[in-house]
Amino acid sequence: MDLDQLEEDYWYFMNLNSTMENETYITNGVVRYCPKAGVVNFGAKYLPPFFYINFIISVLGNGLVLYIIYKYEKLSTVTNIFLLNLVISDLLFACCLPFNAVYHTSEWIFGRAMCKLVASLFSIGFYSSILFLTLMTFDRYLAVVHAITAAKQRRKAYAISSSVVVWVVSLASSVKELILHDTLTDIQNGEMCENLVYDHDTLTRWQLFGYYQQFFVFFLIPVAIVLYCYMRITMRVLSTRMREKCRAVKLIFVIVLTFFICWTPYNIVILLKALEESFSTGCPSDTLDYAHFITRNLAFLYCCISPLFYTFVGKKFQNHFRTMLARHIPWLKVSAPTSGTTSQSGKTTSCKNPNMLTDKTSVQLLQSVS
Repeated sequence: MDLDQLEEDYWYFMNLNSTMENETYITNGVVRYCPKAGVVNFGAKYLPPFFYINFIISVLGNGLVLYIIYKYEKLSTVTNIFLLNLVISDLLFACCLPFNAVYHTSEWIFGRAMCKLVASLFSIGFYSSILFLTLMTFDRYLAVVHAITAAKQRRKAYAISSSVVVWVVSLASSVKELILHDTLTDIQNGEMCENLVYDHDTLTRWQLFGYYQQFFVFFLIPVAIVLYCYMRITMRVLSTRMREKCRAVKLIFVIVLTFFICWTPYNIVILLKALEESFSTGCPSDTLDYAHFITRNLAFLYCCISPLFYTFVGKKFQNHFRTMLARHIPWLKVSAPTSGTTSQSGKTTSCKNPNMLTDKTSVQLLQSVS
């Protein structure tokens, strides 16, 4: 490169820096740059501690679930196969949080390859987590509402093939992160890892695609499935005469309510950002950016704690946890119930009578796979 070209590049970046300080946004041949000093400072202050806390909670919680599955359970059951995949997806997602915490604190210091890898794994873990939660809900619906037919269909091959489909969909949905994410050295912000490698129109189209993909594929469809499945499960449980049905209905209510509290605000903000991006030519609203930070972290928290939530509300995992405590901390003297599934009268539930299976066992199936 000759000296004239170097001088031209130097003055270009100097003018770019001057324009960023005086204008709301600038448009050049590569990207539209929107200075967001307030939003960036907010993220640098509040996001890293939250990311670290989520990471610690996820590693400890999911590690505990993995230990219980390894020690006390078998991977021959459909529920445990789905649960193992959910734990893997959440750990995959959580392991990317420290990288993002460091990035929000200063700049991207991990290089170009890690920029693409972390962005892709982050999306894969995030997408697969919500899909596995939905798949576990659908499986619970089959086990409780269609107990007889599901007993023949809910085999190991069904669980493995369903899990493979979830991973393939998650991988396909994350390809755009691998392509678009790249590093760029900015005069004010240092090394950046963002969607900054294509022109503004291309980035806008990809961003809108990502927003609508998140809202429709990873929120609206899962919500419809979750609502339908739990509505049918509730109807089945209420039709039984078991004394445990009150606890089971409360359990359903807590699961659905928590799901909506954590996921609905984030996806509403995603939809608003998509609409704003579609009809506005200026920079995105700071208010939506702040809301996106807050609601996204609420969704992140749910991803990190979901395996704990979906396991320790079930009696079986509660019993395993008590047994583990009693074995490792003898002085607690934790009494662990026996592993057999019995009814309130102490008699084993018979599976020979189809009516008994679909009526009396419904609540027990719900509690065991929760």
